[in-house]
Amino acid sequence: MAAAEPGPLRAFGGVQIGVQGGLELLEQAGTIVIPGWRDLAGDVSTALLDALSAANQRGCRIFTLCAGTFVLAATGLLAGKRATTHWHHHEALAKAYPGVRVEASVLYVDEGDILTSAGCASGLDACLHLIRRDFGPEAANRAARRMVTPPHRLGCQAQYLEQPVTARPGNSLAPLLDRLRASPTHGLDINQMARATHMSRRTFLRRFHDATGTTPAHWLLGVRLERAKALLETSALSVSLIAEQCGFGTAATLRHHFRNNLDSSPSDYRKQFGRREALTGAA
Repeated sequence: MAAAEPGPLRAFGGVQIGVQGGLELLEQAGTIVIPGWRDLAGDVSTALLDALSAANQRGCRIFTLCAGTFVLAATGLLAGKRATTHWHHHEALAKAYPGVRVEASVLYVDEGDILTSAGCASGLDACLHLIRRDFGPEAANRAARRMVTPPHRLGCQAQYLEQPVTARPGNSLAPLLDRLRASPTHGLDINQMARATHMSRRTFLRRFHDATGTTPAHWLLGVRLERAKALLETSALSVSLIAEQCGFGTAATLRHHFRNNLDSSPSDYRKQFGRREALTGAA
């Protein structure tokens, strides 16, 4: 761990962090993580900006968490690039650095040698994305299992804002969600789901949104896309068969949702993340 000033450093909550050295350590780094920043309006030292710029010029990857994006923006390396930060700060980032293309709703942005993430939890999403990029889907999945977190979350920052937690265990949605995950090919009938949870349709939709931050249709779409991605990564099944097994019906429908939600195609996704055996014989 490197710091631009002598440690120990003080973080939120009274936590103190020890450091191993100064900015000279950045000269040896292949990936630099900027975990945050204490003051959005504060100046970043010239020495730190120069060290980050020099590291990037020699090919070092730079990755920011939350307000750490402001430090990277101050170097000028984000000019003309897409970037994100915590939803609470995206307007300040856009105002302070108008040359940055601020993505206000995404969990993280990958611009090749520069990655930015929205907050602490989405920083985990970005870390798993880097593991997947560097070492493949199996390594990312193993890391996710150890952290007890999904290997990839489909969605945006908006679904995590001001979502109340239900306090009614008698009306838990967990059994229903488990059944939907287990059988994503089943059709979506709101009235049947409401009856299964002993709620009216209106109450069910409200409670579902409170629990998941989205609608049943969009939540199930995410489940189906996750299943399709897993099959593309680990199997040699054709796109048509994967579409059928995941509840999309046709390959054209699967491609449509991949394009709209992942800005990719099933074939391109398989080429990028699939295991070698998944690429053999795949259509």
